[in-house]
Amino acid sequence: MLRIMKIVVKKFIGIALVIALVIAVKSCHTVVVLPQQLYDEAKAKEPYDAIIVPGFPHQEDHWPTIMQIRVLWSKYLFERGIAKNIIYSGGAVYTPYVESKIMALYGEAVGIPREHIFSETEAEYSVENLYNCYYLAKEKGFEKIALATDPFQTAKLLPYIDKFNLDVDIVPIVYDTLIAMPEVKVQIDASSAYVEDFEALTDRTSLYKRWRGTTGRLIKARKKKAAKKAKKQAKKAD
Repeated sequence: MLRIMKIVVKKFIGIALVIALVIAVKSCHTVVVLPQQLYDEAKAKEPYDAIIVPGFPHQEDHWPTIMQIRVLWSKYLFERGIAKNIIYSGGAVYTPYVESKIMALYGEAVGIPREHIFSETEAEYSVENLYNCYYLAKEKGFEKIALATDPFQTAKLLPYIDKFNLDVDIVPIVYDTLIAMPEVKVQIDASSAYVEDFEALTDRTSLYKRWRGTTGRLIKARKKKAAKKAKKQAKKAD
């Protein structure tokens, strides 16, 4: 593992142990669960047909630490037989590279077989990473699905698993495990993930629309629109 990654991960551990994951249960009480506990619970249900790994913007001069963490965790889960397949998610959002394609290239570079890697290339918000990948997984015939990302993003996305009624387990990153992993140095050719005439999300959408995207409201609007369209088509068919 790269030195900078070790430094950042150690900082994350300290924060994670304080914040952990706070999950609201049906009884309206609050239960604090550490990532290790959630990992152990998920491991008892293995294997998962697919895990969802949200993207992170690519940087041309280095492999971003957060992306490293997520890719290496997916590699760990695959090698331990916890995940059969990996779905990386993310479009070209803030840099002119499709995040999921970049992560797929790194995933293959660290040893994950290409036939077990899938890319969801449209998501622009974390909630879309979750939602789009869930339905992509279903289209591929995958039944048991889990979200595999850092505890902070996991906590952010937990409410949307319930909101959209998604049958998704969680396998949050356990930083102690990552620190114990050997150093990995890889290089990729990112040209296949490059987008011509790129325009960043912040330049092509309003703050209000980004808020709607971040909070899942765009998904709700699309679902409503799709339902209306289906209803009209059904009436025409009659």
